Amino acid sequence: MTSHHPDLSVRPLAAEEWDGWFRVLELAFGGSEEEPQQRELWRELTEVDRALVVCDGDRPVGGCGAYSFRMAVPGGAVLPVAGVTMVGVLPTHRRRGALTALMRRQLDDVRGRGEALAVLTASEPPIYGRFGYGHATTRLGFTLPRGRVTVHQPAGPEVRLRLADPREALPACEELYAGLVPLRPGMLERRPGWEALAVLDAPGARGGHSPQMCVLAEDPVGGRLLGYARYAIRPDSDDAGPAGVVRVDDVEAAHPAVYARLWAYLLDLDLTSTVTIRTRPVDDPLVHLVSDPRRIVPKQRDGLFVRLVEVAAALEQRGWATPLDVVLEVTDGFCPWNAGRWRLSSAGPGTGASCVWTESAADLRLDIRELGAAYLGGTTLAALARAGLVEEVREGALAEASRAFASDVAPWLPHGF
Repeated sequence: MTSHHPDLSVRPLAAEEWDGWFRVLELAFGGSEEEPQQRELWRELTEVDRALVVCDGDRPVGGCGAYSFRMAVPGGAVLPVAGVTMVGVLPTHRRRGALTALMRRQLDDVRGRGEALAVLTASEPPIYGRFGYGHATTRLGFTLPRGRVTVHQPAGPEVRLRLADPREALPACEELYAGLVPLRPGMLERRPGWEALAVLDAPGARGGHSPQMCVLAEDPVGGRLLGYARYAIRPDSDDAGPAGVVRVDDVEAAHPAVYARLWAYLLDLDLTSTVTIRTRPVDDPLVHLVSDPRRIVPKQRDGLFVRLVEVAAALEQRGWATPLDVVLEVTDGFCPWNAGRWRLSSAGPGTGASCVWTESAADLRLDIRELGAAYLGGTTLAALARAGLVEEVREGALAEASRAFASDVAPWLPHGF
């Protein structure tokens, strides 16, 4: 890795420097200023003790931060992870080693905190591969035409739909969300304060949409919350009549029938012609529930990037789909303590795993980036091998490891950070 320019230095951020630090990051991302409500929320959520600033002399020219998250992994465990965020350098100081210096200091700090994993979402994905982050989850967006599809209604509990103020309904919605987190790798527990992100509705950021609305699916007898959807509508019309657009922000449910009922509601709102949602898992049930899958216009994009900071700890803490006993030869040019051969063994689901350094011959060879890509079970080692990114040394080892790493449930990050 290229060393940084001698005039640049990295240090922790002081709390009173937050405004200037945040403005530098806004400039690094094109200069647009956040809405006051958005800015205030990011101020409240910033963990100042995890924020770094890179300076040219005494002048801030970039920075980065991290959140102390907990993330679901295959097998149902929820592990501490560093959520890397707000990474930026002023355009005047690009290609001088500032980003490398920030990433070096940050990963050392993450390791010092005992976190085995770091994760991020990338504004420009090519940047982070060289620091060992692998593309681990994919998000799927949908556009659907109202009136051209119906939603199959599987058997399940009866529900009553009720409109509610999104903020007033937030505690109940968050309780339901929390119960879903261990069921899907990549989902994040929401620490105190993060629930506000789901209902952040700054008027200046609505883009012509209505204020956010919330529909609750409840047990008609006891009133228990079974699911919810948050959405907004942008009014429009054409020569054929009303043509409003429904922007769906969140849909979560504790039962397939409730999920289907909420989508049937969203696809039948008056004065609208189009329904969109920005992020759902690639194995989302809606694909199988609609009457005509050709009417779904999908948009697939990268989601979460994963970096193993401590190979042994990260691999021992996730679950395994099948038994395995393989020696992984890992290269890691940025965190050399991970480089070497690791014997990974597990008896299968629910039994734990052992990952220890070994001098035994390698069964598979791969970079830390590919190990991160496969970690949550959404990208298979077999697919990476077909791309020439994983080398099988012992015949049969690739199939064995690929099956064990896989997850029956596609990993997914429901919101950015």
